Amino acid sequence: MGETVQWLMGGLLAWSWWKLILVGMAMTHATIVAVTIYLHRCQTHHALTLHPVVAHCFRFWLWLTTGMVTREWVAVHRCHHAHCETARDPHSPLQEGINEVLWRGAELYRKAASAPGLVGRYGGGGPDDWMERKIYGRYTWQGVGLLLVIELLLFGIPGLTLWAFQMMWIPFLAAGVVNGLGHYFGYRNFECKEAATNILPFGVLIGGEELHNNHHTFPTSAKFSVRWFEVDVGWVYIRLMGLMRLATLRKAPVPLTRCAGQFAPTLRTLQLVLGHRAVLMRELTVLKQAVFQAERPRMANLISRADLQQAKGLLQQAPCRLSGAQCGDLERVLTHSERLHRMHMAQKTLETLWDRSSETQEQLLARLQRWCTDAERCGPRPLRRFARQLASYG
Repeated sequence: MGETVQWLMGGLLAWSWWKLILVGMAMTHATIVAVTIYLHRCQTHHALTLHPVVAHCFRFWLWLTTGMVTREWVAVHRCHHAHCETARDPHSPLQEGINEVLWRGAELYRKAASAPGLVGRYGGGGPDDWMERKIYGRYTWQGVGLLLVIELLLFGIPGLTLWAFQMMWIPFLAAGVVNGLGHYFGYRNFECKEAATNILPFGVLIGGEELHNNHHTFPTSAKFSVRWFEVDVGWVYIRLMGLMRLATLRKAPVPLTRCAGQFAPTLRTLQLVLGHRAVLMRELTVLKQAVFQAERPRMANLISRADLQQAKGLLQQAPCRLSGAQCGDLERVLTHSERLHRMHMAQKTLETLWDRSSETQEQLLARLQRWCTDAERCGPRPLRRFARQLASYG
């Protein structure tokens, strides 16, 4: 009887509680790494290609620890990017509310994945071999059930607590924190169209997913960190796998380079501009802030300090993200500065270049050329300098 009780409390290994904590931390970290590298960066955005053996190991581990189906996860996340912050976004805190996404993020995922046609429309390109059709995609709960049996055998009753901890880890951190707080609270390096934020500069706990603003700005990049103090643990693993030839990175985009003697945009310029929206809009925002600081002493005699502070914050955001009320508040301030008004309107006009439309490349190029001409003719000096620089890319 005593041996039975002892076995139930310790299992085959009879490990101490601190060893179980270390095991739990290691296993949940492995699951986070599998989600961010395999599901997110590799399968969803094709930012890298994994060796087939490594990819299958990730698939097996996710089946065992989460029961998630690759094509379903990919489809929901691609739908999120395609309709971010709209009513069709599967898990936007701006639509659903922060508490709903934070605490019920996994349920929102399951609801979205079960929507008719969603997997067929957004889940293309995923694994479709015998194992995926007959095992991983068919017997989803059996994987986590097998994990429970293994942990009960190895660790006894404490293994049940370990298993429950693992079952809560991904639904809360990945589905709740990243999709909730990552679109609600934090700092922003880039004014992308989405409300995505960087929760922390240290992408350790969730494998780099904390750097969510960076990811939404450059979704096809395998590296989520962009500033010197930002840490992306997922990228560290990718680099290590690359050194071992287990991962191949997607070809990097062509950098912005200037052509001597080029004074008007070409089709090549248009392609570079369309591919570097975040960089160009960030640079234009910095110039706009510089003009605001130069105009601020004069404007302080005309409007209140509170209105100036509000305008400063609104000018840091992309024009497309401002609500109607915010646009009205900003316009009332901009009427007191012609230079600042021209800077803001130029950014707002240039921003429409990235709108999805049926315009041809030639029509978009004509718009870009017209924008550069107007900016050089009527804009303040920082805008004229920016327009000449933009026109010389090729």
